[in-house]
Amino acid sequence: MSAPASFQKFMSISYKWDRWNWSVETKKSMTSEDKSTVAEITAASVPDSSNQANIVLGEDGKPLSAKALKKLAAEKAVRDANVEDCSVGKYGELPLNQSQERRERTRIENLTIADVDKTVLLSARVQKTNATGAKLCFLTLRQRTNTVQAVVAQDAANVSKPMLRFAIDIPTESLVLVEGVLTQPKELVKGCTIQTVEIKVKTLWIVSKTIDRLPFSLEDATRPKEEFEKDPLLVKVNMDTRLDNRIIDLRTVTSQAIFRMQSGVCQLFREFLNTQGFTEIHTPKMIDAISEGGANVFKLTYFNRNAYLAQSPQLYKQMAICADMERVYEIGPVFRAENSFTHRHMTEFVGLDMEMAFEEHYHEVLDILGDLFVHIFKGLETRFKPEIECVRRQFPFEDFKYLDKTLRLEFKEGIQMLKDAGVEIGEFDDMNTAQEVKLGQLVREQYNTDFYMLDKFPLAIRPFYTMPDPSNNGYSNSYDFFMRGEEIMSGAQRVHDPTLLEARAREHEVDLSTIQAYLDAFKYGAPPHAGGGVGLERVVMLYLKLGNIRRTSMFPRDPKRLTP
Repeated sequence: MSAPASFQKFMSISYKWDRWNWSVETKKSMTSEDKSTVAEITAASVPDSSNQANIVLGEDGKPLSAKALKKLAAEKAVRDANVEDCSVGKYGELPLNQSQERRERTRIENLTIADVDKTVLLSARVQKTNATGAKLCFLTLRQRTNTVQAVVAQDAANVSKPMLRFAIDIPTESLVLVEGVLTQPKELVKGCTIQTVEIKVKTLWIVSKTIDRLPFSLEDATRPKEEFEKDPLLVKVNMDTRLDNRIIDLRTVTSQAIFRMQSGVCQLFREFLNTQGFTEIHTPKMIDAISEGGANVFKLTYFNRNAYLAQSPQLYKQMAICADMERVYEIGPVFRAENSFTHRHMTEFVGLDMEMAFEEHYHEVLDILGDLFVHIFKGLETRFKPEIECVRRQFPFEDFKYLDKTLRLEFKEGIQMLKDAGVEIGEFDDMNTAQEVKLGQLVREQYNTDFYMLDKFPLAIRPFYTMPDPSNNGYSNSYDFFMRGEEIMSGAQRVHDPTLLEARAREHEVDLSTIQAYLDAFKYGAPPHAGGGVGLERVVMLYLKLGNIRRTSMFPRDPKRLTP
């Protein structure tokens, strides 16, 4: 509410303080409206530094009684009620959206300086509200990873005081519908992704209101590590709190960027393989036998018998090759009943699997796989640069290094590099996580790459369907791919001869009756073939160096987490 004219005149002529008291001469010339305004302003502005704080004096220079103050407040309420709201019909809460109408709206990322003076309509979340002075409020509006500043400025014709108060009181993370004119600010709006323009608000409607207190603020959830080092009193949102309230955590610009990139990896995976003559397939996830052997399998009741969740689409991919599909791939869930709590293991993850028949040598498949990953890495660099930088602001990391022609080392060479670096390991030992990371560091130093493949693994540490190496006893035609020293893909040439396949299954003590349909698929002629499976979440985690796979799983599953 603006001060009455008589009071403004008084302010300009005789603005004198005497121990927080107005001059008696001035008070005598004030109307009751002026006195009410004094009471309002004094109560809001006089500091509580003496016993005379917040005191309003009457015409006689003495403090007003409680009854007199109450009367002034009542008069003010009546005046406020009689003031015409020039913004009626321009703000409030919209009725429930039941698809009553449809209007064209603007995306924040499309706002440019070329659109200045144009009217825009957009829906967004209120990420932040900042009231400045008595007549101004700034709203930070967000759509996914993009933000823009909206200005609600009180004036005599369009934006009333009630509308300004409404804007200030909008709960954080509420969805709003905003219409306004695009203007150019005097300075860049550095707190938003759109910095060269802002929206002067004409109408402001709440579409969906936040009704509960947020479990944490998005500002706290996106703080980079160095801010906590500078100020240890800042609120830190731990991983369990994030995952328990995953819907809120996924709203952060960092999470939005991570999952846009995850989607991008799948898109690039499909894109490349489609150009290479591959067909996308979809295989069962409930099976009647353990697909990979071992105990790491989820068992469930399937009517009157047992069933299992597939540990991989491996056997079905091979059966597709036997069905003359030649080149196939699948993107789907993989289940592993591993009671593991490491930074890179989950009980359910997304597998990017491929399988292909080859002409002469399984290295034909390795060539395809090497080119596939180079296509993915280059695609992320060129198509998702804003997302990469968004993640980097919260989780700083070095750029991922790779070669146009993927480095291929043999397992023996990797073991020797570790030995030369002082690591104790046997010729046929399976590398543990620490040894893999160490080898990754050595490869980066020597070959300047974070990505490489390790070929010719010991036969004893690979699944029964892995083809033995005919030239090196004890080794196999199998391989792993690594990013930043951690395995992200495992594969091999498969045994396609039914006699050898059956013998290998017996060696691994696999009950033949449980894989009979798989064995039968090779009895009618099967081409030589190879393939592998990639962990999607690991690829994104390691590319962005996030340190925990749960950051790249939308709703992660581990031995203790089954919700949300």
